[in-house]
Amino acid sequence: MLRSPPPLLGAAALLAAIAPLRAGDPLAPVRERMVREQLESRGIRSSAALRVMRATARHRFVPPALQSAAYDDCALPIGYGATISQPYIVALMTELLIPEKHQRVLEIGTGSGYQAAILAQLTSHVYTIEIVPELADSARRTLSDLGYSNVTVRHGDGYRGWPDQAPFDRIVVTAAPPDIPQALIDQLAPGGRLVAPVGSGWNQELVVLEKKADGSIQRTPSIPVLFVPMQHSVR
Repeated sequence: MLRSPPPLLGAAALLAAIAPLRAGDPLAPVRERMVREQLESRGIRSSAALRVMRATARHRFVPPALQSAAYDDCALPIGYGATISQPYIVALMTELLIPEKHQRVLEIGTGSGYQAAILAQLTSHVYTIEIVPELADSARRTLSDLGYSNVTVRHGDGYRGWPDQAPFDRIVVTAAPPDIPQALIDQLAPGGRLVAPVGSGWNQELVVLEKKADGSIQRTPSIPVLFVPMQHSVR
């Protein structure tokens, strides 16, 4: 996600918030402020999404030089032309997905691993595909170091999905294809939901796709967004 409002929490605010704390989780108050000012104030109501956004160490998923901005209201670059989406977008996509504990989730576009970490706390297992091998390796290490044992990271082409693990109860796409790849629709289980940014350039919208029990598709637009384009493998 690239486009975002001006930040609410800068480096100075972050340092000021954590300086007086001597024990426990020093960034818990900063995450609480992020949730209150960036998420709840904009209409995020899912108690599950808000809970895991409060609990998840977002600063562990950004480059060290940018960790002081980890809880700001903006996307951040993570290298290789990719970004970690602003907290509001991560929370909104999680809320729209309506994840449940027994479900299996496919994520297209692992990036830093942050969205996978959020969903891993709300579902049974997250299968996540990243087309950039360096990002796949980095996310795998970060998720493992933080103890997310129910996330499987794979380097591959998200346009193809993960057919040998399909069907999936939920699918989330974190880069924008011109339209939702048919392979992903085919790999969505009946009764499943898919959330993805769709479109090109500045003409993108967040879309929720529901597959009914009879296999029919209902597509509902959400909000305008601006994500990096979803890439095809060169192979």
